[in-house]
Amino acid sequence: MQPPVYVGFWRRFIAFLLDSLVILPVLIALTLQLHNRSGDWFSALIAGSENFWLNYGLPAAFTLLFWLIKSATPGKMIVNAVIVDADTLDPPSSWQLVVRYLAYYLSTLVLFLGFIWIALDRRKQGWHDKLAGTLVIERQR
Repeated sequence: MQPPVYVGFWRRFIAFLLDSLVILPVLIALTLQLHNRSGDWFSALIAGSENFWLNYGLPAAFTLLFWLIKSATPGKMIVNAVIVDADTLDPPSSWQLVVRYLAYYLSTLVLFLGFIWIALDRRKQGWHDKLAGTLVIERQR
């Protein structure tokens, strides 16, 4: 078995952008539909607690479902990347994936340093990967 090829910052960033192209139009359309009664589309986009579940719940569900089923989001699949357990290289557990998702928020707290760390780390792990015990590697063909 060949050693894993770690996926670095730029490929992961491209995967993030591709995922954003999928989820953002859906979020915007649903937000506008939910707040259509106000007639003020800008207020609908920035509304507070009414949109909490839409703005946080839907992306979380989208991401976690793809991670659970495919070990990758559509963006990661396009760049030929997969999330694995750092020790076994097997698909991560559900618990690891939930920790990984929640740790995304920690990775953003200090000027996105948790994500920038991917470019500096030997195994290309961000803080969220380290906390969850995961790696992002090239999918074996």
